Amino acid sequence: MLEQETIRHKLSLLPDKPGCYLMKNAEGTIIYVGKAKVLKNRVRSYFRGSHDAKTQLLVSEIRDFEYIVTSSNMEALILECNLIKKHHPRYNVLLKDDKTFPYIKITHEEHPRLEVTRRVFKDKGKYFGPYPNAFAAQQTKKLLDRLYPLRKCKTLPDKVCLYFHIGQCLGPCVQEVSAAENERMVLEITRFLNGGHHEIRSELQTKMMAAAENLNFERAKELRDHIVNIDAVMEKQKITTIDAVDRDVFGYVVEKGWMSVHIQYMRQGKLIERHVSLFPYYGEEYEDFISYVTQVYSDNPALPKEIFLPGPPELEPGAVPDGVTQTTEVGEKDVKEALEAWLKLKVLFPQRGLKKQMVEMARDNAREALEEKFRMVERDEKRSVKAVENLGEWLGTTAINRIEAFDNSNIQGSNPVSAMVVFVHGKPDRKEYRKYKVKTVQGPDDYETMREVIRRRYERVLKENLPMPDLIVVDGGKGQISAAVDVLENELGIFVPVCGLVKDAKHKTAQLMIGDPAEVVPLPRDSQEFYLLQRIQDEVHRFAITFHRETRAKSMVVSKLDAIPGIGEKRRKLLLKHFGSVKRIKEARIEDFRSLGIGEKLAGEILLALQDAVEVPNPQDM
Repeated sequence: MLEQETIRHKLSLLPDKPGCYLMKNAEGTIIYVGKAKVLKNRVRSYFRGSHDAKTQLLVSEIRDFEYIVTSSNMEALILECNLIKKHHPRYNVLLKDDKTFPYIKITHEEHPRLEVTRRVFKDKGKYFGPYPNAFAAQQTKKLLDRLYPLRKCKTLPDKVCLYFHIGQCLGPCVQEVSAAENERMVLEITRFLNGGHHEIRSELQTKMMAAAENLNFERAKELRDHIVNIDAVMEKQKITTIDAVDRDVFGYVVEKGWMSVHIQYMRQGKLIERHVSLFPYYGEEYEDFISYVTQVYSDNPALPKEIFLPGPPELEPGAVPDGVTQTTEVGEKDVKEALEAWLKLKVLFPQRGLKKQMVEMARDNAREALEEKFRMVERDEKRSVKAVENLGEWLGTTAINRIEAFDNSNIQGSNPVSAMVVFVHGKPDRKEYRKYKVKTVQGPDDYETMREVIRRRYERVLKENLPMPDLIVVDGGKGQISAAVDVLENELGIFVPVCGLVKDAKHKTAQLMIGDPAEVVPLPRDSQEFYLLQRIQDEVHRFAITFHRETRAKSMVVSKLDAIPGIGEKRRKLLLKHFGSVKRIKEARIEDFRSLGIGEKLAGEILLALQDAVEVPNPQDM
């Protein structure tokens, strides 16, 4: 209660300015970093209104927050990236794999070396990359080692090594190598890594023909092998543009709470590499995508000249509840200003032609990667059929074919609801899903809510002779199990095994308990049986949160109109029927109300009240 009071007080003090906010859990750990054009509006939105499943997980852990005011939204965008890099909040989109991308580096030394590195320093060395494919980076280095014999040893030895004998080092340890020779090789390597391999290949071809004409067949064969290696490494460069510009092309898609981002790395107008990242996202999709982009370049010393990005998605009619305003806080102008000023590269949002097609190609590849992930999930569903067969043995029951799972959802006791999902033979049977509005429980009492919903469900099962489950799953531990068992056995005379799924500090399914008194079932966490139960828990939680969000959205529409003096139930229904939504009422003119028998004075009061009403944000905005 003290934490809630502290948060309410801090919310009232939030400024009407842009900046970043840092959400903390009970341990004081930063779990989420966000940016806002108006801190007051954005931070408050987390503590009012309904949320989807992903955001609900975040909100349930928030116990405190801090904020940093900036002078512009652009500064907030840059600051957010730096704070994410510093704190690695687990609810943010984290570019965890950018730290593993290798670069090819030419060291800044009297006798430079060529190396593959995953760490970048301000040491005057030349860095090329990043190479999302580590194997390609190693193969490219091996090819360059054959072509340009820079020194290999970190410390010059007293005698030559194997690389000298096989012609991959000039041996500065035993003989003089001029600065001009080293500089020549560095320039050639730089030209090669910047996409100029065709010129080098042509030069090698000429040298090979000359060696063959001079009957120096050994040298000709060596040059031919170099050409073959170049062709092998650069074979993937299938897509080419005439302008020969270094650019990165981004595309992304979202579905089922997951985001897939595909990057096409083009150098000298040629597609040389691509990379895809898949991750769950917790905020508004476009802002989380831009957060990912800023992290890609924040520590990248080898920047392209320009990047292509998709623009913010246009909202379709009905995408947000009536009366709720959805905005994307970071748009094309913000992104362009921030990245161009910060990183000195050109940001484009292609609208037509070949460049638009390139963005669409990146998006299509992102979609393919996400669909592949979901196909893998579907394959796992087939495996879960076998898991169902084995689950009964673990629980000491007969074969388990039908599982019914329950979850409750409320925010500080408001609009409490519950939901049930059904899995038959390890697969969800969505036509059997049920929703429950809690009727008898006041406030956030999870145990009494469980008792009410279990009673209502299985009274109906008995009355209508519906299929009885082989296992009942509740979200929680001993208390929830005991509440369900008491109703089933002592009130209804039903004896069905009841198990509970207990979550850990990271809100992940951690433990399976069964019976009253409840006992832990030693089910291995890497088993298919445990994975099945985890899927069931995730599905019922998603279903409950979705229902709760719908319920809250409907209640907001009713409460906004009911709060207006002179508007009763009859007029409220008439207004909604005529205009279609609260949003359209709000946008109406005085004369639009005349056909409903509403005079200018009352019409003005309606519009004034709706204009002053606090907008409850859509969870997708966060």
